[in-house]
Amino acid sequence: MEGEQFRSAAREMADYISNYLENIRERRVLPTVEPGYLRPLIPAEAPETPESWQDVMKDIERVIMPGVTHWHSPQFHAYYPTANSYPALLADMLSGAIGCIGFTWIASPACTELEVVMMDWLGQLLGLPGEFLAASGGTGGGVIQGTASEATLVAMLSAKSRKVSELKEKGKAAQDIVTQLVAYASDQAHSSVERAGMLAGVEMRKVPSDEQFGMRGPQLRKAVEEDLKKGFIPFYVVGTLGATPACSFDNLREIGEVALQFGMWHHVDAAYAGSALICEEFRYLMDGIELADSFNFNPHKWLLVNFDCSAMWFKNCNDVVDAFNVDPLYLKHDQQGQMPDYRHWQIPLGRRFRSLKLWFVMRLYGKKLLQEFIRKQVSLAHQFEDYVKDNPLFELILPVTLGLVCFRLKKSNEANEALLKAINAGGVIHLVPAKIKDVFFLRFAVCSRFTESHDVEKAWMEVKKQTDIVLSKE
Repeated sequence: MEGEQFRSAAREMADYISNYLENIRERRVLPTVEPGYLRPLIPAEAPETPESWQDVMKDIERVIMPGVTHWHSPQFHAYYPTANSYPALLADMLSGAIGCIGFTWIASPACTELEVVMMDWLGQLLGLPGEFLAASGGTGGGVIQGTASEATLVAMLSAKSRKVSELKEKGKAAQDIVTQLVAYASDQAHSSVERAGMLAGVEMRKVPSDEQFGMRGPQLRKAVEEDLKKGFIPFYVVGTLGATPACSFDNLREIGEVALQFGMWHHVDAAYAGSALICEEFRYLMDGIELADSFNFNPHKWLLVNFDCSAMWFKNCNDVVDAFNVDPLYLKHDQQGQMPDYRHWQIPLGRRFRSLKLWFVMRLYGKKLLQEFIRKQVSLAHQFEDYVKDNPLFELILPVTLGLVCFRLKKSNEANEALLKAINAGGVIHLVPAKIKDVFFLRFAVCSRFTESHDVEKAWMEVKKQTDIVLSKE
């Protein structure tokens, strides 16, 4: 494919994408295919000679779309959102065309420098303390990771390296230190936190959450003190804003105070909820953030920046650089130290020009429209919450804070499991469940940027319809 052919194909693909997104309501949100559906639809081997673009385009609907779960459908209410917007898609096109691998400043100066500035822009939008921003002139700064899971692991490995260095200076053997390290997180924290502990080779403690499913300082302090008596070395704690099961919130101030008392690194995981912090009325949720060592959220979840783009800030970026710095001759350059070499801030070496997505989205929406988007989505969640409150058959698990509604029938776990199965089998909407303290419930997340009030009403009507069917069978 040459330049003129690309122009023609790109126009056709742009039309296809626009039509797909603008008419996505017409598609069944959850596919009906069985595992292995795709292999019989395509040849067993790659073609010997080139095929036409027209044949490729035809096969999108024949091969791909039957197996797509339509995450951007207004009827998709599972998990948490995955963001999408035309400015972000355009930025991804440009990133792919430039094709730089920005592991050092010299590898593509614009790739590094735009990221430094965009992370300051974004941090300012969220109201992060100045010490997390490069513009403050201190040791703070931001970086774009692939996912919040990566950010949690990067912070944990940085914390591990810092603690080992501290104790080695005091004469303790490195091997003894590593075997005694222990990290902490709420029992509602994302599974990636536990997985990070496995990858880092450290013990993980799940701290029991309170009646609002949040981790509090007293429970954390108790766990830390118990481990100290057993000879363990507490070094890392994750505070969560908007935990996955029920969008619950840990008390960052209390956690931060405990972390300071015992010399632990405090990482804040706000993967979903962080986007809401661009709205001033939600910033109370991060009270105590100034006590944290690192902070992370996913613009690719709820801030109209498509995957992958996970924003992470450090109060002292030297901690991560010291932990990850490997500096072979072929990656050295004359300008080292004047700007970040982001390969020292992440797990992989290579990295895409992801800051273009932030630049395009923040410029083409602006703070005002981004805030309006978040507020509208929250209002839609409250609309569904009101439906639940007004129906005596149902109950809320927690009051709605952002864009997630957790609810259940006032019946057994088995009845709620049957309801979920019936809803998803119906194909009108898609939900997923969660279970906390042996209570099974359904999660209704406002996910699509196309969702309107009538979509929420349609979802509730489907819930009621399937409820009537399930209850009739009892």
